[in-house]
Amino acid sequence: MGLTRQYLRYEPAALFGLVASARARVAFVALRGERGRYVAVPACEHVFVWDTRKGEKVLILKGLKEQVSSLCPSPDGLHLAVGYEDGAIRVFNLLSGELTITFNGHRAAVTALQYDHLGGRLVSGSKDTEIIVWDVINESGLYRLRGHKDVITQVHFLKEKNLLVTCAKDTLVKWWDLDTQHCFKTLVGHRAEVWGMALLSKETRLITGSTDSELRVWDLIYIQEVKDPDEPESKKSKGSPSPGTEENTEEDETLELDEHPEERIVKCSKVGSIMREGRDRVVTLGTDRMGKFLACHGTDAVLEVFSVLSEEEIQKKLEKKMKKARKKAKQNSEEEPERSMELSLQEEIQHVTNVKASSKIKSFDLILSPKGELKMVLLLQNNVIELYNLDLSAQMPQAVRVSRITIGGHRSDVRTLAFSSDNIAILSAAAESVKIWNRSTLQCIRTMECEYALCSLFIPGDRQVIIGTKTGKLQLYDLASGSLIETLNAHDGAVWSIALSPDQHGFVTGGADKCVKFWEFELVKDESSAQKRLSMKHVRVLQMDEDVLCVRYSPNQKLLAVSLLDCTVKVFYVDTLKFFLSLYGHKLPVLCMDICYDGTLIATGSADRNVKIWGLDFGDCHRSLFAHDDSVMYLQFVPKSHLFFTAGKDRKIKQWDADKFEHIQTLEGHHQEVWCLAVSPNGDYVVSASHDKSLRLWERTREPLILEEEREMQQEAEYEESVAKEDQPVVAGERQGETGLAGKKTIETIKAAERIMEAIELYREETAKQKEHNAICKAAGKEVPFPVNPILRAYGNITPSAYVLEVFKKVKSSELEESLLVLPFSYVPDLLRLFNEYIQQGSDVELLCRALLFLLKIHFGQITSNQMLVTVIENLKKTTISRVSEARDVLGFNMAGLQFLKREIEAKDEVTFFADATECFEEKKRKRKKKEKMVLAML
Repeated sequence: MGLTRQYLRYEPAALFGLVASARARVAFVALRGERGRYVAVPACEHVFVWDTRKGEKVLILKGLKEQVSSLCPSPDGLHLAVGYEDGAIRVFNLLSGELTITFNGHRAAVTALQYDHLGGRLVSGSKDTEIIVWDVINESGLYRLRGHKDVITQVHFLKEKNLLVTCAKDTLVKWWDLDTQHCFKTLVGHRAEVWGMALLSKETRLITGSTDSELRVWDLIYIQEVKDPDEPESKKSKGSPSPGTEENTEEDETLELDEHPEERIVKCSKVGSIMREGRDRVVTLGTDRMGKFLACHGTDAVLEVFSVLSEEEIQKKLEKKMKKARKKAKQNSEEEPERSMELSLQEEIQHVTNVKASSKIKSFDLILSPKGELKMVLLLQNNVIELYNLDLSAQMPQAVRVSRITIGGHRSDVRTLAFSSDNIAILSAAAESVKIWNRSTLQCIRTMECEYALCSLFIPGDRQVIIGTKTGKLQLYDLASGSLIETLNAHDGAVWSIALSPDQHGFVTGGADKCVKFWEFELVKDESSAQKRLSMKHVRVLQMDEDVLCVRYSPNQKLLAVSLLDCTVKVFYVDTLKFFLSLYGHKLPVLCMDICYDGTLIATGSADRNVKIWGLDFGDCHRSLFAHDDSVMYLQFVPKSHLFFTAGKDRKIKQWDADKFEHIQTLEGHHQEVWCLAVSPNGDYVVSASHDKSLRLWERTREPLILEEEREMQQEAEYEESVAKEDQPVVAGERQGETGLAGKKTIETIKAAERIMEAIELYREETAKQKEHNAICKAAGKEVPFPVNPILRAYGNITPSAYVLEVFKKVKSSELEESLLVLPFSYVPDLLRLFNEYIQQGSDVELLCRALLFLLKIHFGQITSNQMLVTVIENLKKTTISRVSEARDVLGFNMAGLQFLKREIEAKDEVTFFADATECFEEKKRKRKKKEKMVLAML
């Protein structure tokens, strides 16, 4: 067997150049005891926490592969729930930045997340049209709610009642009773998708936003059905609709369907609409934490802010209005107005101001500061975060921008990258700016304004850079001063490619004007100062028949390869510009190419998704490789080797061996098209840029990469993915209705079930061996030492039954039900016997009861028909009831103790409150006596 060639693995080193992704919502988070200063934003698969005052990144919550699609901070401010594109939800601790809980239940991207007011439950909505309620404390799923027919856009818990309200793109708003887990009301009033909703005025008002400029407002009346025998009859029957009633408003033909009238019923009646200034659809609709301010925005750059009057403010305004009306009636000698005067909807929800951002808004968050200012953070489409303050005490409140986070990235996609000759600096250029980054610190050290950049290079010495633009200009920048030195009109069309000559005396450019132009560096006298500066001089031109897409020199500077729009690559002699070779075979234009260090091979990447490797001696095609699932956008050889990297529109970067024509490694990480890459001169680093606005740095490690192992790992990953995508296991007797189990089958749940099965197998073997050993000892009449299983010895010489419990306890709480669901029934009898033993010992009663009840639910028929298990179930019944009663007694005692302590603390506080109240009462008494005296004097 011949020697296999060893390659070194490239690993992801960093993600930079990204301020925030626009896929999920921005959110204020409480950090270091401050609210309104730190914001959490999605950043591809990570979450960044920015300090808006300093413009610094203070925390990175690292994800895995999938992009972040939703964010929600917990009410206590200690945790952040993050939803991902693959349906996973992860809860992070904001103090340590560590992952604490993982929930797997959705089959598609999580689109909505919301905590209840205590932070004990979390509800999630997804693109798979399903809603799941999670128990955060127990780290498990409670139930799944089905009913919507399209993507869930918003979810809200109600504080006072155990109800949930959801809206979706299927035009419906649904009300769910979480006690009975079913939908009891559906609002069918919207003509198009419901993109957002908010609850106002202590949850007595609902506002919904759709595809038009109208914000629909609904009054909510909570009606308690006949439940309490002490409740008066009049209150019981008040406004309770009969089953199947339909309420139709003339203005919007709003229909409310009471599908299953239950003990809690909400009566929704449309009271009117608030008109937005924007004409397009609502993108985000939300309120601050107190519900005093409402804001919304469309697909434009304007955020509209409304203030919501409280009950006291409404009462004051009504009294003022009544006073005015009485005065007017008195002047006109009319009858006194009736007391049933009401405020209009526009008076209750008043438009405050419009906030004009610098670009399109993707999401926002509001927070009311203790100083009385409204803070607004806006996440913009162009990789920017803006923070605005609104001074509410002003006569005409105007939003003032207080900070803007921009330096961490470009406003548009990066189209060209380059490494400096010392491997330290990275150049990235986009439509509006050129940035120079320090590779080791990933900090932006220079930002220079430019035109739309398409290609770039560092001039030898790394003190200047040249940018080729879409308008056909060459721009020369000095890095020390960060200034534009010179601009030349090089081509009549876009400058698609630029290549430095190997002798470093000049460079060549190719453009859309069908010309290849040769340039030389020269020193010219600067007009502003007596010193000389670097300049560019045009020396030769090579006219082509088609647009030039890419140009490359051979390392010995004898040949020049030119890629044309007619799908061919022409090779010319550099000295005479005579034609040498034509490389044809691609079906679509060659977008990128490169020549290896020894000049023997040229690799070409095309829009036809293929990479072809050619010999430069005769122009023969050595091999054609199907490289990517979309256009190959960039190709570059690793210095001093025949290995090369390709970047494609299929979001992947791949490494290839041009000698053996083998695919070595795929670098996955980008979430959208990869536009370009650059390999460092020493070959240790690769940097890539993508449409997801991120720049990624990949580092060559010392770890050898063996192709056979890589293929095996890839096959294993594909198998695990296919296993997770198989049909979900069915629970016997459970119909596919409105509700279901919260979890889903994943590779983790299958592995957990396998670990339980292995533990039970070991328990069976060890108990059989123990019986056999006891029989041998009895026959021999003496004690023979029993060999301990090495696994049990590793756990500290525990018993086989204790080992099963240890394995069982290690199953994640969120994966317990799904793991038991895939467990074959043959293991269940042993598990039930062990449960009986554990519960008798009083260990982990809560966990074991949860597992026991779930097993009884899913295997009820088989367990009840098995005569062998009758005594086991009877014993379980007795032990479970007694142990649960004990646990309940302990819990009750602790609760009583806590209530007593609470009363003690309140009693101490009440003494001071009572003293304050007495002073207030005495003051009121004095004022009343003074008023009475004045009245008597007047009489």
